[in-house]
Amino acid sequence: MTAPAAATLPAGLVTYEDVARAAERLAGAAHHTPVLVSRMANERTGASLFFKAENFQRTGAFKFRGAYNAISALAPEQRARGVVTYSSGNHGQALACAGALLGAPVTVVMPHDAPAIKVAATRGYGADIVVYDRFRDDREEIGRRLAQERGLALVPPYDHDDVIAGQGTAGKELFEEAGPLDRLYVCLGGGGLLSGCALSAKALSPGCEVIGVEPEAGDDGRQSLRKGEIVRIPVPQTIADGAMTAFLGERTFPIIRRDVADIETVSDAALVEAMRFFAERMKVVVEPTGCLAAAASFAAGDAIAGRRVGVILSGGNIDLQRFAALVADA
Repeated sequence: MTAPAAATLPAGLVTYEDVARAAERLAGAAHHTPVLVSRMANERTGASLFFKAENFQRTGAFKFRGAYNAISALAPEQRARGVVTYSSGNHGQALACAGALLGAPVTVVMPHDAPAIKVAATRGYGADIVVYDRFRDDREEIGRRLAQERGLALVPPYDHDDVIAGQGTAGKELFEEAGPLDRLYVCLGGGGLLSGCALSAKALSPGCEVIGVEPEAGDDGRQSLRKGEIVRIPVPQTIADGAMTAFLGERTFPIIRRDVADIETVSDAALVEAMRFFAERMKVVVEPTGCLAAAASFAAGDAIAGRRVGVILSGGNIDLQRFAALVADA
């Protein structure tokens, strides 16, 4: 599937130059995460796989990149007043950590059913948590209201230029270390990581085919790419809590429409199988959302045989009891 030929990127949106500037801001603050390889994974797929291990990033996920870049870009007086966001966990704790480092108070609107480990980590970094019901309340409306009432800067999880640019540095580092790739798999929730990495791919490896991957139960991105406009769906039920988004962003979708070749979906069962593979064969813990890209690459078959393939492992934040239960049930 190819994005519509007429799709163009509206003026004023993020460019690779913004990603490069984000990399300068992040130097010395974000971890330069490792690129892992696995003989077993290569034998299984017939491809050469390069796993960008963002589960080793600060706060356990790629989200620190965008959060730190966004707060860094604020004027000092706004930084002192603070920021607010809404998040199921990874972006919230990333923003809380970045705020602690940069002297910015952070408020996070979190769903009532967010993983306990993510709530505890967010609170541990000093954030003020406001709880909402993701199936009944509008988190964006809550975030906007708090921003207005408290004079806070709103830094959403994905639909923000500085967040997109920061997330794109994960792809930038992967291409700089692994070299040109034939295909890149990236998980998809709201599209911050996917759009940012697509910008890096276009600049550093123009022949690379970028594939977004979302949960089978929440294919709003795939529908949007095929329809050529943002499609909204009910909040999906999936173990990939970081991808329980109902629609793509106004800032992320134009980039995805232009630069992403296709969007695929994987089942929750495939995510659990990938979690087990990483734990048993590579001795690393990857959360369900973090396994989206890998699960798609494991199922790609002839589409990637003999090719050089990048895979973003987006995070590793999962309660160990939950991890053990999922893997044991499989």
